[in-house]
Amino acid sequence: MSPAAPLLAVESLSLERGGRELFRGLSFEVHAGHLFQVEGANGAGKTSLLRILCGLSRYGFSGKVSRHAPLLYLGHHSGVKGLLTPRENLALHVSGLGSHSDQQIEAALAQVGLFGYEDVPSHTLSAGQHRRVNLARLYLSDCPLWLLDEPFTAIDKTGIAELEALLVKHVENGGAVVMTSHQTLQVSYEVRFLSLLEGVVL
Repeated sequence: MSPAAPLLAVESLSLERGGRELFRGLSFEVHAGHLFQVEGANGAGKTSLLRILCGLSRYGFSGKVSRHAPLLYLGHHSGVKGLLTPRENLALHVSGLGSHSDQQIEAALAQVGLFGYEDVPSHTLSAGQHRRVNLARLYLSDCPLWLLDEPFTAIDKTGIAELEALLVKHVENGGAVVMTSHQTLQVSYEVRFLSLLEGVVL
């Protein structure tokens, strides 16, 4: 039996910015069940890599990225519109992948600790609550591949533990995650480290 096709395949990916080489010759595959954490110092190109992988950056790099599955990308910034409520922000997500009922949205917001905040203007929420609105998208996602840029930013220890549990549940159910974070994941699951400095998977 041939092995399952990867959800994402990267071949000889290199990137230069402002005359400086950020990374060179990255080659790796992301399969169902993989949990990748991208390593690198500030300015090493972690965010740039994720933007290339999800198709937001189309120029300025060399190499090949092949995506074989629907993906959800959550960037470093929450992307929450202040004039909209959390419910409206989730209902109007630009991905356009499916529609969600009010009940599904309410359940997702409850999962991230925002029960009762569904219909307040988002500009009244804290930075951590904005981040939680964004993370609620994970509970609504049917995409097998998640690309997450610093998902733990501005959330507390309880929120971090809940998110780590969600990531493990996702990969155990056949999904995959590629993420950046300044902290090491505290999970009982194999984490693969992609080192931008060395250009290898550890």
